[in-house]
Amino acid sequence: MAGKSKVLVIGGTGYIGKFIVEASVKEGHPTFALVREGSVSDPVKGKVINNFKNLGVHLLYGDLYDHESLVKAIKQADVVISAVGSMQLADQVKIIAAIKEAGNVKRFFPSEFGNDVDRVHAVEPAKTAFATKAQIRRAIEAEGIPYTYVSSNCFAGYFLPDLSQPGATTPPRDKVVIPGDGDPKAVFNHESDIGTYTIKAVDDPRTLNKILYIRPPKNTYSFNEIVALWEKLIGKTLEKTYVPEDQLLKQIKEATFPYSVGLAIRHSVFVRGDHTNFEIEPSFGVEASELYPDVKYTTVEEYLSCLV
Repeated sequence: MAGKSKVLVIGGTGYIGKFIVEASVKEGHPTFALVREGSVSDPVKGKVINNFKNLGVHLLYGDLYDHESLVKAIKQADVVISAVGSMQLADQVKIIAAIKEAGNVKRFFPSEFGNDVDRVHAVEPAKTAFATKAQIRRAIEAEGIPYTYVSSNCFAGYFLPDLSQPGATTPPRDKVVIPGDGDPKAVFNHESDIGTYTIKAVDDPRTLNKILYIRPPKNTYSFNEIVALWEKLIGKTLEKTYVPEDQLLKQIKEATFPYSVGLAIRHSVFVRGDHTNFEIEPSFGVEASELYPDVKYTTVEEYLSCLV
């Protein structure tokens, strides 16, 4: 463990947080997780916390809304990774304030793990959610805190098990609904790979004050290409329905929250092509699979093959 940064994960029991914590331990970092006292008795989070204990994670009891406990926890780490949920994104200003007070943090990774929020063309209500993340970026930069922003694009576990079919729980076998013309390319990454790439970046000078894009070539597909791959795997042609953009925008407007956010994100990704409609310039970003060619990531084809 000599020379490896001490990593504190805030929001470690959440959806992507647990993968980051596990990756940190696996990569040999002394790993800390900030957990609320009440989470231990929670039936779901309690299991995650028990798993952390078994892995040798140092549990620190505290809360995002308790400044003293936050500062105390941050003082024990070199790198802070936030994986807080969507409802707490704006409250990351509290982490920024605590990092400033603690004065020892070498790098901060705010909770993003999706589109690059400085390069999106989203409609409401996703527009506001992305704007909140962008505001946190500006606050980090204004305070002069060293950072890495992780743009992990789509969580495979959110999209691939049902091919983003509204109301479905399994991938389609007969009919498929495709947003827009199905041509813009999107990126789908397994959550454990997102955790691995995030932790690889922790001590890497190449990712300092940069955006780490997780855009592996074998996980970059258009909606049409995903459907074609699925058809190949199941040996069957699906009946396709294309939903024009104006119809999608109408659906977003008529949907209730939080379903409307999901629809607006789908529009950003699959219609506007916000994952891939720009080049990664060295001035602001680096690509994970190029930086870490040794990481054997799960490909979209491997993921879908398990669902056949």
